[in-house]
Amino acid sequence: MSEKHPVPTREDHDDFCAGEGWELVRGATGKPVTHHKTYELELWDGRILRTRISRPVDRTDYSARMWSHILREQLEVSSDEFWRCAKGGVKPDRGAPEVVPPRKSVPLYLVRELTRLGVPEADILALDAAGAARLYADLLAN
Repeated sequence: MSEKHPVPTREDHDDFCAGEGWELVRGATGKPVTHHKTYELELWDGRILRTRISRPVDRTDYSARMWSHILREQLEVSSDEFWRCAKGGVKPDRGAPEVVPPRKSVPLYLVRELTRLGVPEADILALDAAGAARLYADLLAN
């Protein structure tokens, strides 16, 4: 296939799906689909990728044309990303936005009072509501 990577097998394909966390599709009876091993991956943007591995899942090689189709249309990864996941467990970057944990905000009246007492706004915003209330009480006590 390439001098850089070995010829991919069905077993490598299965390793990739397991490594990235794809879910095995079950039939109407709740049992795995029997004609192919079928996986799905729900992406952050709501799309669902689906790939099939012909049974048996063994060391049978894929043709270059078939493998190119699987990478592009089913897995949506480059060859390098595939091998990093299949052999190294490094999940591909699917472009999900970074999740920023919500901050606990300080009530506006505390921001105003602490600012009036000379506390810089950046210091106030670094606190949560309870911390701002303690700081306010401490400043009033002094």
